Amino acid sequence: MARRVDRARKLSPRRGRPVAGEFSAGGLVYRRRAGECRVVLAARRHPESGTLVWMLPKGHLEPGETPAEAARREVREETGLDAEVERPLGDVTYWYVRRNAREGPRRVLKRVRFFVMRHRGGRFRDRDDEMDAVRWFSLATAETRATRLNERRLLRRARRLLEGDGRRTDRSAPRGRTS
Repeated sequence: MARRVDRARKLSPRRGRPVAGEFSAGGLVYRRRAGECRVVLAARRHPESGTLVWMLPKGHLEPGETPAEAARREVREETGLDAEVERPLGDVTYWYVRRNAREGPRRVLKRVRFFVMRHRGGRFRDRDDEMDAVRWFSLATAETRATRLNERRLLRRARRLLEGDGRRTDRSAPRGRTS
């Protein structure tokens, strides 16, 4: 049956389950080699199945940090790579449950702002131990390898942006006099 008034419903948390909000930032690091654009994904082992869960590097903001600064720091910590923020890629929002023995389960609404980031250096072996694996993938492979749908959508958007940029790189720009 249709509602009498077409307006947004006010959602309220389930009784006894507090809701928290979180904001994080992350990055899609890319590099071009021999005309091919490759991107970095990081993975953690699923605690029950042991399979690798591939994702974009991301994490919380430190006090006083901008989202772009947090993205650079998190990429460095989780992948060992240095990268320069070029532009925003998009936000993803999702729910998860934080389990805490003292407080019990808590529903968390999390938003993550992602940036397109150009690789500038660093090595995977210089990362912290938060991730179990870090690898370069072609954009097409990364799109299928990323575990979460919302991140696959961001990779699809990045593919359109980066493949469009790849048609005219700094090295292929016209040279000579303009008169």
